[in-house]
Amino acid sequence: MAEAAPIFHFNDERSFIVEEVVARVTHAAPDPLLLLNDAAWCEIRRLEARPGGERAEYERFRDLARTLGKLSDTERRRKVEEVSRRYAQDIAGNFDPRVYAVSTRVLPGALSLLLSPKDLGLGLRALGRLQDYVVTQGPIERIRSLARRGTVVFVPTHLSNLDSVVFGFALDREGLPPATYGAGKNLFTNPFLSFFMQNLGAYRVDRRIKHGLYKEVLKTYSAVLIERGYHSLFFPGGTRSRSGIVEERLKLGLMGTGVEAFVHSLRRGHPQRVFFVPATINYMLTLEASTLIADFLAEVGRNRYIIEDDESTRLERVATLVRKLAMTTGSVVIRYGEPMDPFTNRVLDDGRSVDARGRTVDPATYVTRDGQAVIDEARDAQYTRELGEAICASFAKETVLLASHLVAGAAFAKLRESFPGEDLFKLLRHRDEVFVPSDELERRVADLTDRARALEDRGGIVLGPGVRGASAQAIIGAASRAWAGYHTNAVLRETHGGVVLGDTNLLLYYQNRLAVSGLGFHPSARRA
Repeated sequence: MAEAAPIFHFNDERSFIVEEVVARVTHAAPDPLLLLNDAAWCEIRRLEARPGGERAEYERFRDLARTLGKLSDTERRRKVEEVSRRYAQDIAGNFDPRVYAVSTRVLPGALSLLLSPKDLGLGLRALGRLQDYVVTQGPIERIRSLARRGTVVFVPTHLSNLDSVVFGFALDREGLPPATYGAGKNLFTNPFLSFFMQNLGAYRVDRRIKHGLYKEVLKTYSAVLIERGYHSLFFPGGTRSRSGIVEERLKLGLMGTGVEAFVHSLRRGHPQRVFFVPATINYMLTLEASTLIADFLAEVGRNRYIIEDDESTRLERVATLVRKLAMTTGSVVIRYGEPMDPFTNRVLDDGRSVDARGRTVDPATYVTRDGQAVIDEARDAQYTRELGEAICASFAKETVLLASHLVAGAAFAKLRESFPGEDLFKLLRHRDEVFVPSDELERRVADLTDRARALEDRGGIVLGPGVRGASAQAIIGAASRAWAGYHTNAVLRETHGGVVLGDTNLLLYYQNRLAVSGLGFHPSARRA
């Protein structure tokens, strides 16, 4: 199926896609003066803070600001076209079938060696073990069927800058088509990630640019790709989860392009069905855990959208992480949720949408008025909000708990009990102060795992491979082996007869995976 996917012809269509985006944005601009003035003001302010960084772009917007008031409406619309084209050309990605062929045949083995233990014998045996430690679950056959009938939009959780690489591998292994996806321009500074992103359909998203014209170009680019049948990947959380908590609120901008694309296809008389597939990406270890949780706790994550320097920019940290993950089967789990249409109806294998009562519904009826498909911003925004809520509900249900989450949850509960009533920040200062006897830790892990099993039986969570039937001792051992030698500070420090709770920030980070299910502490609580 992969080789038949539209993305293999992307480079032939790239210029046409760019021009279609430019034409739509220019035509739809309600007030070119307001749009351009906002763009110039925002960009001049942004670029003034980066002297010498993008001088040519700064001068362009300075010139635009000086002359904008003298231009006629026709000239202003031409300026909208000019700026839109510059943005669209920068955003538009690239797809090289040769790189795709190499990545699908060579990358798994290369990553397996990179991620394998340092011992050469183990390393050689680990060749090809990517199949073992990356596990995929969910209605995969249905997704394959839907990919032949329309455009599939994958909307996974987002924990790490490795997500797109790991998710792309999982798609290929299951015979699912490759997808286009947006990636922050800051990621292109990593030579390893950049090479594959630049050649495997990633389009560049400059999150530093905040004005409306850029956002409109980005959204229109996404809509045009979906209309043309390019399967897509959005991280609807917008950025990596700083806290490690599964996303509970989403950024809806790009998700709304699913409805827009569907309406445009109806108008053309060639309906292109759009199917959303929620997914969770679950790691035993997260590459950037230390940096992300520190950012969350400092409350910088609210206003610093991009972390410029973290573990994903350092290849030796990537190599260490992958070696650790390769030591445990199922240390990365990609779990696909139930597919749905843009109006939250469940979708069957044959592409039919069905409502909560199992009755077939026609998605076109949601966007037609007097027999005509229409764009209605208020209506479509409500559909997108409901879609976001449905995706969040799927995230909670399809979150996979691994050994590191359960052990951290049990240990963090002990920390809270040891210092009752303290707020979160006081609690986290008690590093290396709490001793937990081995038998107590085993009992706590066993109790938490039993609660998780009961919740899984009710369809509220998923236990990862090797966890559901494992003993508490085995779960503790798996988590300890994963943490040991990866994180700079010990998460749990073994001592005679038990463990001492070490890096409390990391304990919080890994236990936060339990928060969405109610099995663990939620850091939004006023007191710990």
